[in-house]
Amino acid sequence: MQLLLQIITLIGSVAMLMYGLKVMSESLQKMAGSTLSNVLKTMTTNRFTGVLTGAFITAAVQSSTATSVMTVSFVSAGILSLAQAISVIMGAHIGTTFTAWIMVLGGGSFDLRLIIYTMIVLAVALIYTKKNATLGDFLIGLSLLLLGLTTLRINANEMHLDQMSAVRNFFVATSSWGYGSYFLYLLIGAILTFSVQSSAAIMAITMTLCSSHVLPIDMGIALILGENLGTTITANVVALSASTMARRAALAHFVSNLFGVIWVLCVLRPFVGTICHLWGVQFEPGMPSEVSPDKLNAVLATFHTGFNVTNTFILIWFVPVIERLVTRLLPSKPEQKDTDSQLKFISGGLMSTSELSILQAWKEVHVFAIRTQRMVGMIHELYRETDDTQFTKIFSRVEKYEGICDRMEYEIAQYLNQVADGRLSEQSKHEVHKMLRIVSELESVGDANFNLSRYIRHKHDAKIQYIEEQDKNVEMMLYLVSGAETKMVEALERINITDEEFLEMTNMENEINNFRDELKNQNMQSITEHVYDYSTGVNYMDIILEIEKMGDYIINVDEALYEHKHDK
Repeated sequence: MQLLLQIITLIGSVAMLMYGLKVMSESLQKMAGSTLSNVLKTMTTNRFTGVLTGAFITAAVQSSTATSVMTVSFVSAGILSLAQAISVIMGAHIGTTFTAWIMVLGGGSFDLRLIIYTMIVLAVALIYTKKNATLGDFLIGLSLLLLGLTTLRINANEMHLDQMSAVRNFFVATSSWGYGSYFLYLLIGAILTFSVQSSAAIMAITMTLCSSHVLPIDMGIALILGENLGTTITANVVALSASTMARRAALAHFVSNLFGVIWVLCVLRPFVGTICHLWGVQFEPGMPSEVSPDKLNAVLATFHTGFNVTNTFILIWFVPVIERLVTRLLPSKPEQKDTDSQLKFISGGLMSTSELSILQAWKEVHVFAIRTQRMVGMIHELYRETDDTQFTKIFSRVEKYEGICDRMEYEIAQYLNQVADGRLSEQSKHEVHKMLRIVSELESVGDANFNLSRYIRHKHDAKIQYIEEQDKNVEMMLYLVSGAETKMVEALERINITDEEFLEMTNMENEINNFRDELKNQNMQSITEHVYDYSTGVNYMDIILEIEKMGDYIINVDEALYEHKHDK
């Protein structure tokens, strides 16, 4: 019964650690907000700043996955080059080593429970008083992480793993195969990390086993190398359904880590021996080190940092080579060159934590708006085209884009619903609601454009001839709605509308409505006076009214964005 309780405690402490790290990461991203995105775009001017950027962001949010997802999405959208993305991912390898040092603190021999419970009390006070709920979430996450580590260490001591013959015999037997043992533990580390989707959890278990004097230090380091490969396997599996550029970035992640594992295995014993010497630890390959747990944990963390820093320093000079390699391994297919039918920022189901996912979704909404804007340009072309072949070609493009708009609405909405299932603040939940409304209105803009194309096709097929004044009025309505849509797209890019801009947008909508009313009256008078026949007048007003409807959908987007600004 006692052993069962200890096993459940072991599993529970690892789960607590993983959940604490997730909560801490999400709260840090809430506090950082779009700053992370701006840093990623502006601080990647060369490979060196790219590495620093990746290290900074990953250390700040405690999630290399979040950094990788942002980086891959920016590559897919053309904001970052593949070379810049590779350097950022290398930096993320360095930033993620910060987590190991947190574990050194939490897994130390001194008892942190007084500090942990004090932080929990403070966190609950912050959350319930709503003075700084995000900071409270961060403290809760950090407390759970440290409590999980502390419980893991205490439970391991109570289990006396070093006295369990079965455990000791297993590690003795599997540690006596020389380099074969390293390959075995490397494989185990990769499989476990891929299985639990958390390198931090496997790192904590590795530290616990080494500090319990059952796992030799060099085997623990082999496990750490496996963890590094395990995280890249996850990224590559997730990227399978993503764009070619996203898969290249994920493959570059794997290639850089695989190279690091290969060279460090060649010099593993002298490398480990040097690090052990720095901490005053006697290193004997394949044998557990009988020194304090604090020193053993420090050796593992130092190796983790030293390995990633050294590997990055070596590879940073070969970023162009890695870029050419992954491009050759994953060449572009001819049918993939037109990416209008693909999501650019949230393709392949790649998701970071919830707050950053909202930022990704806003960028995708902006891309959606740009595609509806292109449709208005196509309508201009369609209305002026007289050649039958060209007319059919343009109409087919409008029809294709209408299908794209339908798919984008569904996929963005589905993505936002997944985000809403995560840990979101009330403000973020409200933001998701506004975004869903905007996406629906943008899809209506796409529908309006397609309806316009059908009315224009009817005019073309029926050979309806407008008088010069009608043509000018249609052109003027299209000009007005194009101006309104341009303003909307600019506002969505900034995710912001000033009071002056909103007033200007409202005036543009009123101008469209007033012009429509004027044209309706003119149309009735022209039909009555036999300036043109009734069927021409009906087709003409169908086009005018559909353009005005598009203006309504556009101002609805503006209103939702304006309300979002004032809800902050």
